[in-house]
Amino acid sequence: MIKDNQNYNDNVEPNTEFLNELKNKLPEYFSKDGEFDIDKFKSNLKKNNINELKDGYQLDFIGKDYARRQSGERPTTVVVPDENQNNGDGKDSNNLFFTGDNLEVLRHLQGVYSNGIDVIYIDPPYNTGSKDFVYPDSFEYSDEKIKNIFNMDDEQLERLKSIQGKSSHSAWLTFMYPRLILAKRLLKDTGVIFISIDNNEQSALSQIMDEIFGEGNGIANIVRNTNSSKNNSRFISTSHDYCLVYTKNKIKLENKYVDSKWSVDKNNITEYENKIKSLLKLGVSKKQLTEELKLLTKYPRFIDFTNYWYVDERGVYEKSDLGGVKNGNLNPILNPLTNKEDPVPPGGFRFDKDTMEELKKNNLIHFHTDGSLPRLKRYLDDNRRQRPKAIMSDDQRPDDSMLNGFGTPFSNPKQLTFIERILSIFDNNSVVLDFFAGSSTTAHAVMDLNAKDNGTRKFIMVQLPEKLYREDSNGNKIPVNDDAKTAFNKGFKTIDELSRQRIRKASIKIANEFDLNEKNEFDGSFKHYRVVTPKESTIEKIEDFDPNKIDLFNNMVDSFSGESLGLDLNATGEDTVVSTWLLSDGYKLNSEIKDVNFNGYIGKVVNNETLYLVKEGWNSDNTKSLLNHLGEYELNVKSIIVFGYSFNIAEIKELEIGLKQLDMNVNLLKRY
Repeated sequence: MIKDNQNYNDNVEPNTEFLNELKNKLPEYFSKDGEFDIDKFKSNLKKNNINELKDGYQLDFIGKDYARRQSGERPTTVVVPDENQNNGDGKDSNNLFFTGDNLEVLRHLQGVYSNGIDVIYIDPPYNTGSKDFVYPDSFEYSDEKIKNIFNMDDEQLERLKSIQGKSSHSAWLTFMYPRLILAKRLLKDTGVIFISIDNNEQSALSQIMDEIFGEGNGIANIVRNTNSSKNNSRFISTSHDYCLVYTKNKIKLENKYVDSKWSVDKNNITEYENKIKSLLKLGVSKKQLTEELKLLTKYPRFIDFTNYWYVDERGVYEKSDLGGVKNGNLNPILNPLTNKEDPVPPGGFRFDKDTMEELKKNNLIHFHTDGSLPRLKRYLDDNRRQRPKAIMSDDQRPDDSMLNGFGTPFSNPKQLTFIERILSIFDNNSVVLDFFAGSSTTAHAVMDLNAKDNGTRKFIMVQLPEKLYREDSNGNKIPVNDDAKTAFNKGFKTIDELSRQRIRKASIKIANEFDLNEKNEFDGSFKHYRVVTPKESTIEKIEDFDPNKIDLFNNMVDSFSGESLGLDLNATGEDTVVSTWLLSDGYKLNSEIKDVNFNGYIGKVVNNETLYLVKEGWNSDNTKSLLNHLGEYELNVKSIIVFGYSFNIAEIKELEIGLKQLDMNVNLLKRY
């Protein structure tokens, strides 16, 4: 487990993971010693007339090699289940919430979710040069080891370590780079990542995204109108942020959605039209109608269609400009409502005289009685395939105000409307990841969309247990800032606590709004896990452990219990080891786990194919029982994985001999 990963990390180079990816995709270019045959690779490029060289540049920054190495390392933390939540409200949930360092969580997720995530949305810390971001990752190696790993001299080492606790561009890039590499590996080929960012790092983020995902896989740079001015410039006050959109494989993404309706189906359009018609019959004003449409929570994909408030026999439509051109058609058109010629737009009509008459004949022109310019009718039903626009308004929905009920430490929290708008583009059974969860707006959006379209989207939230308080010189706990005051005064001590409570509050609100309380298919909860580093005393035990000793000197399993780790999660050490192994072995955390009794020793069988033996106390009678289970075909597993600290060398040897004699092709693996 931890020791095995530490040993692996000792030999990781900045390009280790890149070479591993190449080996998986192009194994024919590697020798039996694992060396990449660059000459063979170049030769094949030339044979296919591919120009192997490209003019251009590469982004470089202090810490880049260190960041590349981080992306290739394995986790050295454990995954502790919150048994109170997971056996309570979250028992049947397929949603996940991880509390911990997102770099470590992303490493843990590689085993089970590699190529498995449909949509990633993140809102990472903006680097404005103030206290909103400082480089948080620690350099876990000694100075000499860092110098040896990266072939650095003293001056280069000093430059690398200078980013610690800083908010420089290099510090921000070093922080983001490994997380984005790991995020890419989690995405499906048709997966898409959305990253919100402001102007300070938008350019740098674009460059590292081009480098990691490839320039050709860039989809868009959405301009998000925040409707709030930032007085951070004496010349221009900005009122927008950006959201960069990239995919893992643009060709596969486009092929998947080539025939997709990016809006809604005909039945929902009919419902929408009926809603508007009923409002119009009540005589509401256009302003009131606009407000009603913004509150129309059943139709998230119509956010951009709030000008469709006119109705005729064909359906709902908006009015579109017939002018806006130069040297257009200057012939006036007769208004059938006034029997007078309407004015011609400046520059003329965009259509010629015959086309204008044809549009009039087909009742496709909206005429006025007040002398206003005639307008073209654009029907909602004709726009079912309209794509989302790259400039989006960040209108606040009433759902966003729920944060005010129990406080938020965020001066500018993500807007629910914006998240729903981008998530609604994709299949309604998508797996959605947000590893900068904040107040869990993304989880709220997933549940809200599922309630609206009977979807089965699943969310994975990751949030650092960042404190909402600090201690003054007298040891008193006080809020870190004014934004955190309300939440702190209501009893929240860390952001992840607030984040989980937001999910619970949102779930109740959605269930009540959509009358889902009696419907078991609505997943309004989550399973919770803490990703933590074991205590220093445990690490020392791991380093001192000698697997060749006959007698075990301690109970290592208990070192990983929630109590031993200082967590009030009611998790045993065995629970922690099993949760950590599930992820590394490619099993989801809601996998079927059965207890099997081997003459008094309880083992864990996962999905009827892998047996985990974690606890101490194994003996010859247990070995005989296990072999009997296998020999009598009462147990049919492919692998048996033992927690090496709980088994002495004689016990493992006896088990190895017994399995070999059975000749049943069962792999025995030892982990430390």
